Amino acid sequence: MGVHILDAMAREGFEEVVALHDRRSNLRGFLAIHDTSCGPAFGGVRRWAYYDENQALRDVLRLARAMTYKAALAELDCGGAKLVILDRPDLDVDEGYRHVGEVVERFSGRFYTGPDVGTGPHELACLAERTRFATDPGPSGPGELAESTVAGVIAGMEAALELLDGELDWPRRTVVVQGLGEVGAGVARRLVAAGARVLAAEIEPERAAAVVRELDLELVDPSHEYDPPCDVFAPCALGGILHDLTLTRLRCRIVAGGANNVLARPLHGDRLHERGILYVPDFVINAGALIRGANFHLTGERTSVDAIGRRVGRVASHVLRLAAEESAPPARVAVREAERRIEARRRGPAQVDPSRSVR
Repeated sequence: MGVHILDAMAREGFEEVVALHDRRSNLRGFLAIHDTSCGPAFGGVRRWAYYDENQALRDVLRLARAMTYKAALAELDCGGAKLVILDRPDLDVDEGYRHVGEVVERFSGRFYTGPDVGTGPHELACLAERTRFATDPGPSGPGELAESTVAGVIAGMEAALELLDGELDWPRRTVVVQGLGEVGAGVARRLVAAGARVLAAEIEPERAAAVVRELDLELVDPSHEYDPPCDVFAPCALGGILHDLTLTRLRCRIVAGGANNVLARPLHGDRLHERGILYVPDFVINAGALIRGANFHLTGERTSVDAIGRRVGRVASHVLRLAAEESAPPARVAVREAERRIEARRRGPAQVDPSRSVR
């Protein structure tokens, strides 16, 4: 079923959606700018082998909206956007990213972009040849983006454990980390250092072997990654992994990880809640890289990784405690809080309720 794009934009408050095509590189993709009412929109470039353009369009809309929610809950002076590229055999990757740089430059600072799945230092370097508004992966950029996300993920896990048990006690905790990319490996590294038992699933054998050589953790076959009993299931790979089939297999108390769009649909957050599993919403817990990047581009300052972790932890605690008080699914509460803050900021500073701040 296709996406009714104008209806979706009107329903969810999108400002602009651009379809991209470049004859030189055979690039096809979409750029979605969700909200710039509080400042420029931030969002990375995702390159993925989408099934078709409708799947890519749905993904860019969900990701861009989540970026706005991240920014609102983290109280950043910016909004959300995303750009996705359909990864196809005939794509000239380097030339395609140069074209993306030209597109970004035409927005003259209304949209800042950076890394995401499929977009690493090499792709960013190609993109940055044509725009001033991309994250520099070198020493002149914000740096420590993955580390910032990791710090937030750990802080979100801690907020959930404190709410449920009143303590952390990592040595008696078991965590399943799904995905050992830069963020997943970083989360595993911190958990092992804290004394937790860490199980991990990774579909790339070489990457899995490298992390096992470094860390004292146990590998789980990816086909069984939802099944082990654990305190925390930490999705740190791609999104859409919690749906009708996988939800019934979970044997955890908490879901908290670095992946975007973990829930296949919003109703799956409700079903987690019905099963008594505490979900730390993805756009709350994985905001670390956005905080680091946005503060750098807007102020020129590099917020420390530890400060970012504390900031994400405060937001997570605020959302989880509100949800507990209302006996409501945390994902629903987080969306409501983000939308409330966006509307308050659109109306002006006088309308913001300081008593609800999480700074």
